[in-house]
Amino acid sequence: MSNKVIVYSTQGCVECNFVKQMLTDEEIPFEVRDVMSSVEYQQEVEKFGFMGVPVTVVGEKAVKGFNPELQELIKSIKK
Repeated sequence: MSNKVIVYSTQGCVECNFVKQMLTDEEIPFEVRDVMSSVEYQQEVEKFGFMGVPVTVVGEKAVKGFNPELQELIKSIKK
């Protein structure tokens, strides 16, 4: 599984900022995809079954929001 991390977000999204800050604090590189700037990014989020942001993706696993499930995903990256 690829460890590339993608964070789908929008400007002004507080939860999105929490996710990005947590990844930065953990020194995990990530790509930000603003769903408001690209229909393609919106469709990618929808393919994972979500309609909102933040959505954090590692390989084929996607987590919505800033929650314990996200923390587990980050732990799996750091192994």
